[in-house]
Amino acid sequence: MVQIKEFRIVMPISLEEYQIAQMYMVMKMQQQNSDGAEGVEVLENKPFEDDIYGRGQYTFKIYRLQSKAPSWLQTFAPADALIMQEEAWNSYPRCKTVIKCPYFTKFSLTIETVHKADNGLSENVHNLSKEQLAARQVEVLDIASTARDYWSYAIASNSIDFSKFKSKSTGRGPLLNSWQERCNPVMTAYKLVTIDAPYWGFGYRLEQALLAGERALFLESHRNCFGWIDEWFGMTMQQIRELELQSDSSLNEKIGKTAATTTTEDFDRRCSSEEEIYSKRSTISSEQHELTFDTRAIS
Repeated sequence: MVQIKEFRIVMPISLEEYQIAQMYMVMKMQQQNSDGAEGVEVLENKPFEDDIYGRGQYTFKIYRLQSKAPSWLQTFAPADALIMQEEAWNSYPRCKTVIKCPYFTKFSLTIETVHKADNGLSENVHNLSKEQLAARQVEVLDIASTARDYWSYAIASNSIDFSKFKSKSTGRGPLLNSWQERCNPVMTAYKLVTIDAPYWGFGYRLEQALLAGERALFLESHRNCFGWIDEWFGMTMQQIRELELQSDSSLNEKIGKTAATTTTEDFDRRCSSEEEIYSKRSTISSEQHELTFDTRAIS
């Protein structure tokens, strides 16, 4: 059964600032969560242009998330089944991400994001049909919330108490009750998640688990966007792009790949090989390095 859920994340930053904040956050989180066994491999990162999104940046990444698999999933699928293929078309303030899994070939997850300078009250920024609106669920996420669940503990590491946080660079914060109604500047990331896992017996459970995982990831990433404001505030797009190139190279080195020799064709060949191995299975059978972004080095 296809599920549609829209997450709205209100942020105490401007629409222009968010573009820098998001790119910085993605780079730093990828570095924090990559080592020799798991993490992110960047196969492509290049400009694109088409009739739908116009001009933007296209990325193709591989995520290895073995340790994040719930125990119930590991009972019938190997740990390395959580190797995810992500394609993203970022034409800010719009973005589309498509995630697939070579092990679960029928599975699909699409995230369509619209960023808007409001406080989360726009009702149909994705221009959904009446049928889609009827099927859509909406949840507003509060980055200042301290509530936690399984996926929060599996994904999250940000321990900042935003009720006491105050940015040195901007003076923004703390985030107290109903802060979304009072803050200025303000913007919202409207993330429409469409997921389909048509597998009898566990498909719905898989869909629910991944929706919960995406929810936790959205919260953690946006908490980091604001929590790291004193690190990215004042950076230019050119500085961010230079850091992005350094980060991509560093990520691939961490997992034993190089940007020059790893291609989408290489990945397709590896996937074909892995699928053949999976089909023959009848039973389920380092130190982490962190990149420190120093804006002085590229000023």
